This record gives sequence, C-alpha cells and structure tokens, in this order.
Amino acid sequence: MKRILIIAVAIFTNQVFSAEAPRDMLVKMAPQALNANVMSLQTRLPAGTKIENLGVNGWTRVRLPANNSAFPMATILNMPGVLRVERNAKLGLLENFKVTSPRVRAEIKRLGEAGALGDAPTTDNPAIPSAGSGGSGADPMFSKQWGMNQIGVQTAWGTTKGRPEVIVGVIDTGVDYTHEDLVDNMWRNPGETGTDAQGRDKNSNGVDDDNNGYIDDIVGWDFPNNDNKPYDLTASMMDMLLSGGNPGHGTHCAGNVAARGENGKGVAGVAPNVRIMGLRFITEKGQGTTADAIKAIKYGVDNGAKVLSNSWGSVGDDGGAESQALQDAIAYCEQRGVLFVAAAGNGDSAGKGYDNDTNAKPAFPATYTNDIIVSVAAINEAGELGTFSNWGARSVDLGAPGVKVFSTVTQSEKYSDTVIDIPGLMTATWDGTSMATPHVAGAAALYISAHPEKDWRAVKNALLVSVKKTPILSGKTVSGGQLNVTDLMRY
Repeated sequence: MKRILIIAVAIFTNQVFSAEAPRDMLVKMAPQALNANVMSLQTRLPAGTKIENLGVNGWTRVRLPANNSAFPMATILNMPGVLRVERNAKLGLLENFKVTSPRVRAEIKRLGEAGALGDAPTTDNPAIPSAGSGGSGADPMFSKQWGMNQIGVQTAWGTTKGRPEVIVGVIDTGVDYTHEDLVDNMWRNPGETGTDAQGRDKNSNGVDDDNNGYIDDIVGWDFPNNDNKPYDLTASMMDMLLSGGNPGHGTHCAGNVAARGENGKGVAGVAPNVRIMGLRFITEKGQGTTADAIKAIKYGVDNGAKVLSNSWGSVGDDGGAESQALQDAIAYCEQRGVLFVAAAGNGDSAGKGYDNDTNAKPAFPATYTNDIIVSVAAINEAGELGTFSNWGARSVDLGAPGVKVFSTVTQSEKYSDTVIDIPGLMTATWDGTSMATPHVAGAAALYISAHPEKDWRAVKNALLVSVKKTPILSGKTVSGGQLNVTDLMRY
C-alpha cells in the first residue's frame, strides 16, 4: 500500500468552462472602483448571493444560493467589471490511507468498534493556553530525528537557534497549540494580548483590538470555521481508513519547523526558538478551498510572518490546472518579501514521482513561476530521492528530509514517525514532500534570525548555494543538492 501523505488541490482556469454552473467561484474584479464593481455584480446575481473580498488583486469569492445554479462562469465573466472567473476549487488530503479491500475494511471496522484503533480524536477546539516557562534540559527524542542530524542543525545552532520575532506561518490543517513541545513557540499576537483600555483581558474580550479584521486571533486563525482557534482536529483512525481524513498533518509539520529546543521534552525543530503562526485551511475531513488558502496566505503576510510553510499542492493526474487567484496571492507574498516554501509534489495517484518540468500536469503551487517560491523535494536517510517525490531541474530547488520523519503529533504529548501501525494489517509512516518542506521553512527562519537585514532574494540564494551537492539531485533540482543548515549559517 502506498505510504505517502500529501494535499491534493483541484484548481481550474477560467479560460475553459464546463457546462456545469458551480455555485462557489473566484471572481476577479477590476481593482479600480472595486467596491462599485462588486455592488454592480451583486445586483446582477440572484438574491442571497454572497460576495467576499479576498483582499488580493481584486479577487472575490462569489457564492450563489444553494437553490440556484443558473449563472455559469462564462456568463459572469461577461458582466461589467469582471476580469476573470474560476472555480473555488476543493482542496483536500489525498486519501492514501483509505482502504478499498472489502476484507480489510471489514477488519478495520471491527477493530474500530471494539476500540482497538487508539484514542478518539479531539472533537472540539481546546482553549488556547498561555505560554509556559518552557522547561530545560536535552530533548530526549532528538536522536530519533535523523533529518535534523543529517542537515547539521546542531552545528548551526552555534550561530543562533532562532529569534522569537521571526514568525513562520504554517498553512495546513492547523496546529495542536496545546502540545507540550509547541505551546511555548506559538506566535502570540501582540495586538490581541495583554489588557485593553478598560482593563479587560484582550485574549477573549470579543473585540478586534488590532483592527486586522479578526477577533481575538491570538495564535492565528481557522479559516474554514472562521474562528480564532486553528486547532489541528483529526479524523478517527477508523474514519481515516474507511473514508479519508486528516491524521494531524499540520502538527507534524509545525514540529519540524520549530518544536521547542532544550526544554527537556520530546524533539526540536530546525529553528527551535522562532514562532509558529497557526493558519488552518484544511479541516479534519481533509477538505478546504482555494479561497481559504488565499485568505491564510494574506493573513500570514499581513500579520508579520517572514516565511510561509506550504505542505500542500496538486497531484499530476488529478485533473487540476493552474489558478490565477492562487498565483496572485503568492505574488502578494513576493511584493511584501515573505518567502513561500512549497512541497514539490508526491507523484501521481500511484505514488510514483515525476519530473515537474516535463509532465503535462506539474504539481502546483510549487511550480508556479513566482520567484518567491522555494520548491522542496523529499530525500530519505541515505540521501536518495524519495520514490514518491517529484523533481525538476528548473522548478524544484532542493531536497530535504521527507521519509519516515519523526516529529510532534496531536494530543499534547505525542511524537511519532508512523501514521498507522496495525500489526498484520497495515503500516504507514510520515513520508512526503510535505515533511521536507517545513525543514526548509525552519532553515529559512534560522537564517533570517541571524541576518535580519537580508531580503528574501538573499535568503533564497543562501539556501540554494549552501546545499550539500549530491549526484542523485544533480540535474533534478535547481541547486543539485540537499538542505545543509551547517553551511547555510556560514554563508
């Protein structure tokens, strides 16, 4: 059985319209007189239509009433002030773990009903705890992090372990912000903490104290649920295997970026003193939308992130195509100097990696032409390219650890390199360019901590010129090598 976890995106361009009339669309309005153009569009669409300004280059989300599908995209494109139209594409975790065998499904159901598939997942967002004192002492599970050791983080930490003012936005399924190894490194919004003019606690006063459009956004935002608790809700093991769902993807990625170091607990991230901003746009059911991804990107940029870690992307044979709206959101990052680190893709639906440069359906957004993107392939402990990992001499920048990666998992005090282990039935480990990406995002944050004066171009260049050259990545990546944090910090 394939053992890879990635996020699949289905995105469509407005240049080719199907006969179907979707109710949820992304519509780009002429930026001049945007409000007037939106009002004009509102009058031409059915009563009850909801139009939301996404805040990026004139893009809006248009949702028609559930009982109306009489406005195909081509019709909307011809309305005054409309420049482009595309579907608000569904995004989701690729269902690698969904079992199709009737015999195995029956056994999983039996085990699940008998309570033999582990703890039930958290079903409600827990309260956001305050940062603690941190603790001290060596990280007892650091030796299990082969990737951290291979890329040389310990030598690099002689320069810096990261600065708390450097923020990495983890755009994913959320983060377990109660986790013992993450809670102290969660970003705390300075505009929503402390007390207000009336002496009330700003953490929960129900007021948008910093006027950023989000109320009580302490550690980030949950865009699907539109609330201030971007917790990494997971599917139960049985539901994940029978129906698909999130096994705690965002928490695992966050630990690779910045699990707290030298706190006497668990593991350490590449940049163990920087801060993690939780940006949830994929739900426990493995579902999300392009609009929510765009809002997560914009939130991260507008609220001080220096790096965005994006362990999601399309699969070559999923029928997806490019999204201009998503590309414009990444251009928004570039205009404001926020590095966009992205997973190169985990191959086709059979789990076989391919060349993004030549494949008719390259992985997105990693292969968009925005210069701000750092695209990451996955390597194993031997330094070989993961069999599932995409590559590309022009479009994939470097490799990083992405096979059987040990990191934080949900439910406060847990760590693992294994997603599923049912003896005699199935085993699946944390593999993917999804796991490689946060290693590079953490490395970028570490370098920015040491060189706050350098712009994103200098940071990206440093990441690429400092790699460890390897034959397996020569001709398959721009840099020809794998992440080398030791030499990065010397550059």
